[in-house]
Amino acid sequence: MSDNGYQEPAKRIKLDDAEGILFGMGNPLLDICINTGPEYLAKYDLEPNNAILAEDKHQPMYKEMAAMDNVEYIAGGATQNSMRVAQWILQKSKCATFMGSVGKDEFGETLERKAHNAGVTVRYQKQIAHPTGTCAVVVTKNGKCRSLVANLAAANHFTKSHLEIPENRALLEKAKYFYISGFFLTVSPESILMVGKHACDNNKTFCMNLSAPFLCEFFKEPMMKAFPYIDIIFGNETEADKFSEVQGLGTTNVEEIALKMSALPKENSSRSRIVIITQGADNVILAKDGKIRKFPATKLSEEELIDTNGAGDAFVGGFLSQLVQEKVVDKCIKCGIWAATQIIQRRAGTTDQKSLGRRRWESLSAFT
Repeated sequence: MSDNGYQEPAKRIKLDDAEGILFGMGNPLLDICINTGPEYLAKYDLEPNNAILAEDKHQPMYKEMAAMDNVEYIAGGATQNSMRVAQWILQKSKCATFMGSVGKDEFGETLERKAHNAGVTVRYQKQIAHPTGTCAVVVTKNGKCRSLVANLAAANHFTKSHLEIPENRALLEKAKYFYISGFFLTVSPESILMVGKHACDNNKTFCMNLSAPFLCEFFKEPMMKAFPYIDIIFGNETEADKFSEVQGLGTTNVEEIALKMSALPKENSSRSRIVIITQGADNVILAKDGKIRKFPATKLSEEELIDTNGAGDAFVGGFLSQLVQEKVVDKCIKCGIWAATQIIQRRAGTTDQKSLGRRRWESLSAFT
């Protein structure tokens, strides 16, 4: 037994036996990224450190940003990002499987190629009538803040029938750990429930993310239908605050919110719900069994902090890379912090093997 009260497993998963162990589902998007000032946020009525779905007034952004000299393109989407980070850390191809919907176009091919290069098994539902989705990523305050505006396009057309295709169903049944970002609540809540119920019925681990304040408010019904199946829920302090407000938890204290979230009704009573709230450079909060634990985030200098885009996705990817190896939760969180710290020192959240591979091998001893 470790000093935090979590049982260290007698026999961990061997990566040679881990093909398909992690299953992710979400919105594959091509990120269009710029680093600019607050005036650009004001132009499109955006807020720093927020995420929204594109409205008509946001449509000109995509061509406008694409024409800028400092634009960068990144294969993204929250869940797919986390799968890629997990694979990068595990260094064993095909541990992670990802499903989402793309268009039959060049952007879709780019996303698939990037995923395969990262070692992720992708099974996209491909749309003829809809283009691959994009996400405007507006980075401000010299990399400290990012505002996301998602134009889902094809990603918005994923259907549960894709999970019912025999070869896809086999991948679902093979997995032992599942992760879905809250953004998918806007697309296919019935698919989320299907995966959540499968995990519950088979005593597998089901993880989700609050992902954005607007989801807690405007998609609260599908979120709360999925909540009883959630074993591990991630979020940041802004999302937790909105969740508390909408659900009437009666507090703005992050620790109290996390405790109340952990105590909400849960279908699988064989394991307690874990709530993990990140707070940027402040402590990561863990709530479980009526107790709070805190983990210090890594402090970076102004010079080291390049771009916060993708930090939350990287945290989840790092956490999952250890979870699938059945490491104790301390090590999962420490790896999440480490992964997020690596990503925010890179422009636009890149996780290419060439730029980060050496850092991985030098740093793994910090949490393994």
